[in-house]
Formats: sequence, C-alpha cells, structure tokens
Amino acid sequence: MDAQFKALMVNKTENHFSLTVNDITINELPDADVLIKVAYSSINYKDSLACIPNGKIVTSYPLIPGIDLAGVVVSSQDPRYQKGDEVIATSYEIGVSHHGGYSEYARIPGDWLVPLPENLNLKEAMVLGTAGFTAALSIQRLEDNGLTPNSGKVLVTGATGGVGSLAISMLARKGYDVVASTGKISEDDFIKKIGAKNIITREEVNSGNIRLIDSQVWAGAIDPVGGSTLASILSKLNYNGSVAVSGLTGGVEVPTSVLPFILRGINLLGIDSVHCPMEIRKTIWNRLANDLKPDHLFDSIQKEITLEEIPITLPSLLKGQARGRIIVKL
Repeated sequence: MDAQFKALMVNKTENHFSLTVNDITINELPDADVLIKVAYSSINYKDSLACIPNGKIVTSYPLIPGIDLAGVVVSSQDPRYQKGDEVIATSYEIGVSHHGGYSEYARIPGDWLVPLPENLNLKEAMVLGTAGFTAALSIQRLEDNGLTPNSGKVLVTGATGGVGSLAISMLARKGYDVVASTGKISEDDFIKKIGAKNIITREEVNSGNIRLIDSQVWAGAIDPVGGSTLASILSKLNYNGSVAVSGLTGGVEVPTSVLPFILRGINLLGIDSVHCPMEIRKTIWNRLANDLKPDHLFDSIQKEITLEEIPITLPSLLKGQARGRIIVKL
C-alpha cells in the first residue's frame, strides 16, 4: 500500500517543536504485526502532554500521538487477527514511544490488541477509550475489595473529566449511591444527568486542612486527581473502605500517614491501565460492553472532532476546561 494518508505528527529538536497534520505512507509506520484502518481515537490528558514541548512523556521523536484507537484490521501477521476484524488498542507504548491513534492507519503489535466485544461498536469503544477502561478497572478493583451498592456512598472526584464522568455513569447503572466532586458547579445539570445523586465542591472533599483521621463519610472512592485530595479521601473512608487512584492532576505528593490504614483497615488501590495484563484487560472490556456500559454513554461526549482540530482542542484538557469525552473521527 503506497498511497498517502493523513496523520498528526509531533516533532521536537533542540531548537524547534512542531505539531502538524502530515501526509505519510505505511512505510513510515513502525514494524508491527497488525495493520489497522483507524475509525476513531480519543482525546486524553496524556495526549495533551505528548503534544507540548515540556510534556515529558514522549520518549522519541517524531511521533504520532494518540494513546488509544479503534478500527478494522487491514492485514495481519498475527494468526489471532484476520482482515476485517474489529479491534481496540489502548495503552502500552501507544502514543508515547510507538506511533498512535491520530492517524488514518496504525500498525500495532497483536499482543496489544483486544477484539471488539459484542454489544459495542467502534465509536462507542472510543467514547469509552482509555478513560472508560480506567474507570471500569477502578470499579473492578473496588468490588474485588468488597464494595457493593449496599456499602454506602461512593465518591468520584474530577466529576466532569473523562474518567470521572464515565465512572459516575457506570456506578449509577450498578445502583451505587454516587457523590460527585467538581470544581465546576456550573456543570451540575450534566453531572446529575449522568447519574450522581449528590454533588459537592472540591473544597468539601479537601478544605486544605487535612486531618490524618477524620469522620467516616465514604465507603469507596474513585480518584483521578491524587495529591492532597487523595490524602483527604483516605482520612474520610469508612472502616475497610477503599479508594482507587488513577491520576495525578492534583500532584504526586500525598500528605498522609499510616493511621487510616492501621486504624480503619482501608485500602489504597493503584490503577494502572497501561500495563494491565491482557486477561484482565479483556475482562474489563467485556464488562464495558455489558454491565458497565453507561446508560448515558453519548451524553458524556463533549464533541466529535477531526484530525485537523486536535491541536486546538488539546489545550483545554491541560487547563481543566474539558467536559466528558472528546473523540476523533478518522
């Protein structure tokens, strides 16, 4: 296949940085088992970091960003995948050190692919994308540690973001009593629509005066924020409660102590969507197509954009201005 196609390329040299839509050929893609015609990708916080000069996550340039994609197999050297198969690719080195989803075609190792589950189409797969996978993995880990709809209130921070909004909708579908925390009270209607029973400000979660042990409020929590917010959550979990943390927009330092852990038996669950084992990865995607498929899936989309619109859209995530999910149609 010698025809040219479009891809968003980020490049950095000692004296220059660029982010442009280029015409490239298949030969410019990395060697990998499976060639995919990309149908959709999505916009994630990590993609925003990959597309700025000081994002510090890209390991080599030039690079096609986009940490997830969904599409159709064009050709395959992996016997598990045949021409015409619909597949999902998220995480691993995609969009960081391996050309990613902001391209009309992608070459991906077969070991990084998940067959598209029944009851999920390619567009839905990227409305969910890495954010939905992370939210669902968080719920899985919380439930593995004893959380049920009868346990009590479940807090979700960063409620208008990708992970937060999808987590709210998934938890609501499962019958959980969801409390959503946000810095955007103007988005109350959106947050209630996707399933939150109560909405609180981020200051009500973290006033800045963090006690090592505080009143027990939440049975569980999903936190894509981290930092002092996570420390405050830890101090307010019910006995044997758990928090699943997947982000660091609030910082990497967590000012806490061992007291909540040894006095209340709480669990701090780290959520790694990048190198999650394939067996678990397939289980999560099957749940996303079934019991965790949000009732308000398309309500969580802010908009659908084109390849050319990515550079002007990415900064909104860094500024905390995005709502829900943004998908890219290739």
